Amino acid sequence: MDNNLVSIITPLYNSERFVGQTIESVLAQTYPHWEMIIVNDGSKDKGVDVVRRYAAKDERIKLFEQPNGGCASARNHGLREAQGRYYAFLDSDDYWDPTFLEEQIRFMEEKNAAIVTSCVRRVDEKGREILQPQIVPERMDYYDILKSCNLPCLATVIDASKLHDIHFREELHNLRDDYALWLSLMKQTDYAYGNQKVLANYRISANQVTGNKRKVIIPQFMVNYKVEKLGFFRSLYYLCHWAWNGYKKYRK
Repeated sequence: MDNNLVSIITPLYNSERFVGQTIESVLAQTYPHWEMIIVNDGSKDKGVDVVRRYAAKDERIKLFEQPNGGCASARNHGLREAQGRYYAFLDSDDYWDPTFLEEQIRFMEEKNAAIVTSCVRRVDEKGREILQPQIVPERMDYYDILKSCNLPCLATVIDASKLHDIHFREELHNLRDDYALWLSLMKQTDYAYGNQKVLANYRISANQVTGNKRKVIIPQFMVNYKVEKLGFFRSLYYLCHWAWNGYKKYRK
């Protein structure tokens, strides 16, 4: 494990249009100690050719291949290849501001934290801001995450030297597997901390919010009920909080 290195895990599936911008945002980082592990999850477009061109120019960009197994499987593949002390998860259509890694590592050191995140800018396919930024709480514990999962995957950095059993649950079939991971990790630390700066950019389509929320209602409940074993009524209680907080998060 390299104590200065950030391992950036990026699953790739049919992201030819955007993956170049994602990689460029990593290359532009003011923090130079990173490796970008891109796992091609059986893409059917030419996104992998874009990655190969970048990887040929910068050895910090590493491409791995696997048959299509879903985002959780690809992220786990990336975690198995990771050499860094710190892990960050950047999807192949999202991107960071140039100071993201530098500021998040410094913030993590200041807080002596195992998990930190930042605020997120919501943009459309052309990179235009379409909603107000998602402002994360300054501090969150396990129960806060149950009520509202304010750990955006693209904005969260974890210190693997302070945590264990870091993996995504593939049996959830890419629905709330990130949520399940955060809950698992939050049991190992008192708090996650939120940097109040907007440092990451989450790409979202106009019809994505409502569709995604409806799609994940049952999986959200099942993580609470089956994985966290909170019981039916407590699982429903936290589901209601999550739904209300999600509505507020995306209404403007």
